[in-house]
Amino acid sequence: MESLNQTFAALADPTRRGIVAHLIRGEATVSELVQQFDLTQPTISSHLKVLESAGLISRSRKAQTRPCKLEPDGLQALDAWLERFRTVWEGNFERLDALLDDLQDRQPGKEKKP
Repeated sequence: MESLNQTFAALADPTRRGIVAHLIRGEATVSELVQQFDLTQPTISSHLKVLESAGLISRSRKAQTRPCKLEPDGLQALDAWLERFRTVWEGNFERLDALLDDLQDRQPGKEKKP
């Protein structure tokens, strides 16, 4: 549960969500992220440390750069947690669809569906 709390805390910030969304397209260096978000290098680095601590990204070293990449495994706990709710929501929507169909069928002058 602690890793899930870290994930939610990391994604609570809109800049960090933006960084994650940017990294979905592929690796990016800190310099590229600084340009993308129009923030200072120390600010971006601070956000990256939070994302890395939550296991959402990883950073490597290539010559003078530190490319960042998304770590899909870091989102698995979040996805599993949300899946429980998704199942409930889908069941609720299916029951709502059935109720609406039933109400439409009961309208006077309305032909029944085959």
